[in-house]
Amino acid sequence: MMKKCFSGLVLSALLTLYASAAEKITLVLDWYINPDHAPIMVAEQIGAFKAAGLEVKIVPPADPALPPRLVAAGQADLAITYQPQLHFFADQGLPLVRVGTLINTPLNTLITLDQHITSPAGLRGKKIGFSVSGIEEATLATMLQHEHLKPTDVTPINVNFQLTSALMAGQVDAVIGGYRNIEALELQLHGLHPVVFNVEDYGVPAYDELIIVANRNALGQAKINTFLAALKKGTDYLVAHPEETWQTFARQHPDLNNELNRQAWKKSVPLFARDPARLDVKRYQAYEQFLFTHHLIKTLRPVDEYAVELTH
Repeated sequence: MMKKCFSGLVLSALLTLYASAAEKITLVLDWYINPDHAPIMVAEQIGAFKAAGLEVKIVPPADPALPPRLVAAGQADLAITYQPQLHFFADQGLPLVRVGTLINTPLNTLITLDQHITSPAGLRGKKIGFSVSGIEEATLATMLQHEHLKPTDVTPINVNFQLTSALMAGQVDAVIGGYRNIEALELQLHGLHPVVFNVEDYGVPAYDELIIVANRNALGQAKINTFLAALKKGTDYLVAHPEETWQTFARQHPDLNNELNRQAWKKSVPLFARDPARLDVKRYQAYEQFLFTHHLIKTLRPVDEYAVELTH
């Protein structure tokens, strides 16, 4: 009995030692947990963070506008945000730097249910629903210009984030801003046949959809590199075991265990950055120029002011 008690004390002491030795990282997501965060969830599933000596606290935000600002204020270590937003933060002088990439392809699309429309050129005279002014208007204008149309050839309508419902109700003929791994699937699950145009196929520079930002003053912290290396292990395992990792995710998050999330999980797998640390400098330069040309940012900056590739 005494031997058993002693063993229990040793185990307890070891666990306490691990907890005190583990590097703590607070990661604030861009929104509630969903299939877009699969590599993070899988890294946690397989113990990659723990094995790397990290204790990662994953926090869904109460307000999706807050995560980067919490990092800028030093109240969180890392946050998930979007490359387009990063350029705006840099323009505002916030001390945020991209250190990693979660999804390295645009998710944004232009979607219609009209099977007769085979390219954005077919949208002449149509009503286009959008949710975010500025960037989505610039994206739509670029796609139309690529097809030799003018922005005035369509009628934009703000549908207040009700993209799929506005499209299904016939309030608009197409929507800009729907994700290829979410809204397009949602329409299919309603028995519809969406026609999907990827923004990067029609003149919009390709960009990283979801990125990881840190405070510029924290770039010397080794735990950021350690986090990215563990995240890569999560991505590698996810790519090798998409069904197994989905089943584990569904068990851990039963409220998210539905057909849309199941399909979104599978659809998202090829979209994740295989090396989260890698930075494509030319891609950031091209998208910065796109925003500057459309008067969405005031200044062009060197990429290393707001995005870096950390050395291991």
